[in-house]
Amino acid sequence: MDTLLSGFEMALQPDTVFWIVAGVTLGYIVGVLPGLGKGAATAIAIPLTFYIPPLAALAFLIGIAKGSTAGSAVSAILLNTPGEPSSAPTALDGYPLARQGKSQKALKMGLFASVIGDFSTTILLIFLAAPLARFSTLIGPLELTSILLFSLTFIAGVSGGSLAKGIISGAIGIMVSCIGFEIETATPRLTFGFLELYEGISLVPVAIGMLATSEMMLQIANRADIDRQTRMIVQEDDPKDRKLSWRDWRACLPAIFRGTVIGGIVGILPGLGSSVASFLSYGLTRRVAKDPSRFGKGALEGVAAAESADNAVVPASFIPLFAIGIPGSVIAAILIGAFVIHGITPGPLIFQDHGDLMNGIYASMIVASLALLVIGYVGQRIFSQIARVPLRWIIPTVMFLCAIGAYLQGDGIFGVQIMIIFGILGFFSRKLDYSFVTFLIGFVIGPAFELSLRQSIALTGGDVTALFTHPIALVFTLATVAFVALFGIATARKSALRKTQEIT
Repeated sequence: MDTLLSGFEMALQPDTVFWIVAGVTLGYIVGVLPGLGKGAATAIAIPLTFYIPPLAALAFLIGIAKGSTAGSAVSAILLNTPGEPSSAPTALDGYPLARQGKSQKALKMGLFASVIGDFSTTILLIFLAAPLARFSTLIGPLELTSILLFSLTFIAGVSGGSLAKGIISGAIGIMVSCIGFEIETATPRLTFGFLELYEGISLVPVAIGMLATSEMMLQIANRADIDRQTRMIVQEDDPKDRKLSWRDWRACLPAIFRGTVIGGIVGILPGLGSSVASFLSYGLTRRVAKDPSRFGKGALEGVAAAESADNAVVPASFIPLFAIGIPGSVIAAILIGAFVIHGITPGPLIFQDHGDLMNGIYASMIVASLALLVIGYVGQRIFSQIARVPLRWIIPTVMFLCAIGAYLQGDGIFGVQIMIIFGILGFFSRKLDYSFVTFLIGFVIGPAFELSLRQSIALTGGDVTALFTHPIALVFTLATVAFVALFGIATARKSALRKTQEIT
């Protein structure tokens, strides 16, 4: 505690506080804009830190990561266009709440859940970094393969009505992620002669297309109905819908706790990311709910579950970075560059060689969490006015912002073309009830899954019995098989019950 207090003395210096607040504010604004995620914002901001002291520079970048993660919920709730793929579950219930005139309630719950998840895992990072980092060293190729397979199967089951359609969507997502140079031999595959595809497809234009562009297509067809709903929001804005009651908190606190735990575990394990955490948390919350049918129609618990898990991942992903020098997320990987710029090498020796700096970083992360609460609470009052704007103005604006995000993160105009292609694919996947969520997760984890699978085959020589010497991999493999079996039994029972009802 004494060393942490010394860290607060460093973090509360006026110049450091200024950079923390600047980072959180900039990150929150970037998070609101669809397609401009925390990874791009952090990478672009690194050159700004060349002449800033190390603590202020790292606190500035961490503030951007925290702010953008929370800010992405604003566009997800108000426009159904997540600032990042990990905010997609937030849109599933946040957007219906906004259409019901409860945007303020959804925004506030999203913000509070974000801060609670972020602050809780920051405390875990401070006090449990070394033990949890030792656990992360046990994750080898076999373990990572089984974890990713379980995550994809679980999401395929909970994100749609059909496990088979979910798995098909996830498999297609993995296949699309294979476009570009092959991992081991650097041989181009699935490029069809296009040089732009040699380095693969960027996540941002794919995510914008599947989530935002396809949704805008659907909204164009329903423009008259949605405009009528917008007018109803203006006319029937009940003051009670702007506040969070004790009943709301009582319903959402278990979801926040569950999401924080899931986000912390997922963040520690390299390769999973915040998208997996938010989808897992949302799916589990819907599964354990007394009335799962409310989800997707405006369940406040869905917003709380997704946002708490999404924001809990960011601090947790720094545990393997600080303790063993292995980034647990894209943000952590980008921060390695910032550490190196200032002559610091992340890893076990960082606590010995730069102990004061680490204490300052821990304290800065706590200050950033508190700054996020204040900035988010004030800022959302401004951004919530978007819900009152007619749809005929929103759709062109959103499409413009989406095109900018795809252009910046997708190699220029080629990224915009990719956005349109996957927008059409997302439109038909929604119409045919194929899970675009599982597709997106398959695309995100595809490279890590392929690499770990190839390494596993090489290490074991293709011998399946090698799983018995890797208990973590065996547990997750058995959990995958059990989940498929249980889901299949549940689906068969529902089908039999439906047939019985039809006969009756």
